[in-house]
Amino acid sequence: MQTTIPDVIVKTPAGQEADQILRSCVHCGFCIATCPTYLLLGDELDGPRGRIYLIKQALEGTAVTRKTQVHLDRCLTCRACETTCPSGVRYGRLLDIGRGIVEAKVRRPLLERGMRRVLRMLIPYPQRFAALVWLGRLVAPLLPAAVKRKLPAKQLLQPWPSTRHARVMLVLEGCAQSVVTPNTNLAAARVLDRLGISLVRVNQAVCCGAVSQHLSAHAEALDLMRRNIDVWWPHLEAGAEAIVISASGCSAMVKEYGEALQHDPHYAHKAQRIAALARDLSEIIADLPLDRLNINGHGRRIAFHSPCTLQHGQKILGRVEAVLRTAGYTLAAVTDGHLCCGSAGTYSLLQSTLSRQLLDNKLKALQGDAPECIVTANIGCQLHLAGGAHVPVGHWIELLDEASARGLLVR
Repeated sequence: MQTTIPDVIVKTPAGQEADQILRSCVHCGFCIATCPTYLLLGDELDGPRGRIYLIKQALEGTAVTRKTQVHLDRCLTCRACETTCPSGVRYGRLLDIGRGIVEAKVRRPLLERGMRRVLRMLIPYPQRFAALVWLGRLVAPLLPAAVKRKLPAKQLLQPWPSTRHARVMLVLEGCAQSVVTPNTNLAAARVLDRLGISLVRVNQAVCCGAVSQHLSAHAEALDLMRRNIDVWWPHLEAGAEAIVISASGCSAMVKEYGEALQHDPHYAHKAQRIAALARDLSEIIADLPLDRLNINGHGRRIAFHSPCTLQHGQKILGRVEAVLRTAGYTLAAVTDGHLCCGSAGTYSLLQSTLSRQLLDNKLKALQGDAPECIVTANIGCQLHLAGGAHVPVGHWIELLDEASARGLLVR
């Protein structure tokens, strides 16, 4: 695609990057077939090709309007289009740049500004988010059924395995996950402990930055990234071999630290190393000798929902499924597994109508083959699916934890 971006923009790092991405797009339209919002709305401007055109116009100096903002807001950032694209267009990165430009030029309605500000002030901070969840549970009987379904059941805290192995890895606690499903990382720690790896929590670590990044608060996101780098760095220098992340949305973000901070002279090198050492939990577990756990899933039928941040963002395909099959579980058939469930970070709150349509479609696909339960690899997807599913919804590592504990007992 040819571009005519003014020098004042194209000579900036973001402008140069956007120009290169735009030039790689040949407007073939393959991306449209896998775009969830285009499939729902049928509007070219609610698909990747149309949004790329809108971003190109914004970069070239065409007046940006509220309509442009609305079409960009409707994008889930699921990046299914990147998986489909034969030209390797880095649409997700282009969207971040485009949204930032539009955000600076178009003033949002007061209610929208307030909502987005509240989300950025609450979700990335566990203590604040925990207070909100506590309040929600307190007044749950008074809440509408749709809101009440989104409140997760309280989990009892259990002891964390002691650090006793030569192999040590760090774990990102996560913001929302550490509050509502703390047993996810605990299950990961127990499974890895049984396999000879100690998983260490770093209490000073903060949100990965994804919430701020996708709400166009880019400077705020970079500050969170730098804080994490500062607290992880001494542990890595002391011998920790990886940063393990059980929420695929967070692992996708941390793996992009090197790119996000590439122009920061003080953090570029460290960010690249952090990104290189970041591992989604599925990458770690898939490479370990699971036969040592004596797991037997007894053929239980499980539906696995692969989050967009796992399959499209990180291009991790089939690893969780292979682990579950190796552990003796039967995987239920899931149609259109490449499509988003509608969670997409804060999307379910900011675009609730579209999100609900996507959720209904996804639950039909996941529950169509009569599974006993649904498992996934991201906290946002887990909570979103649980709000409408007819079967239990959890994280896949919890299945392995439960089954491996039984396996140890029968040895």
